[in-house]
Amino acid sequence: MNKLKHTDSNNFFLIAGPCAIEGEDMALQIAEKVVSITDKLNIPYIFKGSFKKANRSRIDSFTGIGDEKALKILRKVSETFDVPTLTDIHKESDAAMAAEYVDVLQIPAFLVRQTDLVVAAAKTGKYVNLKKGQFMSPESMQHAVQKVKDSVSDKVWVTDRGSMFGYQDLIVDMRGIPTMKQYAPTVLDVTHSLQQPNQSSGVTGGRPDMIETIARAGVVNNVDGLFIETHFNPAEAKSDGANMLDLSLLEGLLTRLVAIRQCVNGF
Repeated sequence: MNKLKHTDSNNFFLIAGPCAIEGEDMALQIAEKVVSITDKLNIPYIFKGSFKKANRSRIDSFTGIGDEKALKILRKVSETFDVPTLTDIHKESDAAMAAEYVDVLQIPAFLVRQTDLVVAAAKTGKYVNLKKGQFMSPESMQHAVQKVKDSVSDKVWVTDRGSMFGYQDLIVDMRGIPTMKQYAPTVLDVTHSLQQPNQSSGVTGGRPDMIETIARAGVVNNVDGLFIETHFNPAEAKSDGANMLDLSLLEGLLTRLVAIRQCVNGF
């Protein structure tokens, strides 16, 4: 991936940004801050932002500012800061459209078993990030990875975002990291792992106070990358604000995580 920097630092790579693209100013503001931090800490960085949100609990939830408008903002982020970008897709026709604007296509956890969607993403030639379904075992992700490889592409990652064992919570089983690393580079989605879905209000809750706990565990267990949604004002974010990291806390968190990675690398 041409725009991915600091690849020789032996650090984890970082996928970070807002849950959804709410506008150009907010996207550029978040990207500028994260780029500054990751350059300082020599962390390979990919900007993340959903161009639309299709899997909402309620019909009146925010879904986006318009597909093309949001995708153009993602392109502007990439051109302004010379970083790769990632967005998720929800149907086969999204794949070719989004591939014109971003470097990585993400398959949402609820859709990772949808063969046509996975194959459409792979055939664009872009990197494909497969979110592990909350309902799937780490071992079962080998089949999703194989679908990408059978589509003549080795550009595939797996991202764990927790497993659902109850009605309104998720659990991260760290045994899944070495299991899925057998199939593809593995990312830990820290913030979505702390969601508390299916609330009676129809608005997903979260435990952002546990972000560092989960992130540290992932780094100690040699995860290849971390996925962190962040916003300068999570309380006013239009999507997933309850589990996002306040942008002001990101530098301190990443500084500590890099120190842990350096320690682990020394063993």
